[in-house]
Amino acid sequence: MKDKVEYIENGKNNKSNKSNVVIKVIIISLLVVASFLIGVGLMYLYGIKNPRIVTKNRTISNTKVTEEAIEDAIKKVYDSVLCIEVMSDDGSVLSSGTGFVYAKDDKYGYVLTNAHVVSGATKVQGVLSNNNSVDLTILGSDSYTDLAVLRMDVKNVLQVASIGDSKNIGIGNTVFTVGSPMGSSYAGTVTKGILSGKDRLIETTTSTNVFNTESYIVKVIQTDAAISPGNSGGPLVDLAGDVIGITSLKLVDEQVEGMGFAIPIEDAMNYVDVLEQGKAIERPLVGVQLLDLTNKYALYRYGINVDSSIKAGVILVKVNPGYPASDGGLKDGDIVTKIDGNNITTVSEFKYELYKHSIGDTIEVTYYRNGKEKKTKLKLNKTN
Repeated sequence: MKDKVEYIENGKNNKSNKSNVVIKVIIISLLVVASFLIGVGLMYLYGIKNPRIVTKNRTISNTKVTEEAIEDAIKKVYDSVLCIEVMSDDGSVLSSGTGFVYAKDDKYGYVLTNAHVVSGATKVQGVLSNNNSVDLTILGSDSYTDLAVLRMDVKNVLQVASIGDSKNIGIGNTVFTVGSPMGSSYAGTVTKGILSGKDRLIETTTSTNVFNTESYIVKVIQTDAAISPGNSGGPLVDLAGDVIGITSLKLVDEQVEGMGFAIPIEDAMNYVDVLEQGKAIERPLVGVQLLDLTNKYALYRYGINVDSSIKAGVILVKVNPGYPASDGGLKDGDIVTKIDGNNITTVSEFKYELYKHSIGDTIEVTYYRNGKEKKTKLKLNKTN
């Protein structure tokens, strides 16, 4: 009997021991969980007060490399640039601009600049990057494209610029100019910026004589590189050192900054061969006298009444016989609204669309007569 009682008591003791072990495991587990939660909380609080810097993989340009790139690009073009001065008979400087040598042969170096830089000049000289002065001869100029070609003795050529293509550079890429702001005292000035836009259409005017001006539209590229008086005719250059444009215009407005413009170099190079030979650039001529639809005074003067339903276009005040417009059936008083499907709202736009074409091309003209829309084809076989 005694042995049996002891057995039961031993069983109770074993059960008690197992319960104690379970309790200890639970307590330890709770302590571990609590420690983990406390640790996470402390790390969170520490992270708020001491934010960790996270490094991301990215491509970062090396400033030194960029500076070396633009230095090399400047060296590639710098000595090709010259200050162009229009001289009076007594040797004083009447006006100045910039140009650059784009080609040379055994006898001459050839310089590109803006037509307005040398307009009306009889004596022109250039100041090179080494401060030597050279005589320049005007070979040809064209006011519509604002381009002029001059030549100099080849022995004075220090460098020939490398010609690029504005189509090969993207918006936002670095560009720079070399020019002569304020004349030869600041010749060789370099300004840097980015290519801000392409295929901008800018309306400008040129004087046809003392009393008349002519408006026209040119396609240009835009930059925020500083362009000042005297920079006209200088090169706009990319980081490869290639000329991609000829600085020509600057939008002048008190509320606008950093908008300079340049003629795309590929457009300019289409005309240099003709200008080198001193020839006029031939453009299509349709044989009409035009007026803007908005020119109410002129319309009244000519006794022209316009249907109120027609809101935009140009009016053919006079259609000359024997020219493409007359041959195509156009008449005085017709209102042209489109050329090849492109809307025409001003005389400048009419000329812009027309001058896209070459002699021998055929264009489609949309026009109104007596309130009805019509179309006709004109073959551009006449020149100015």
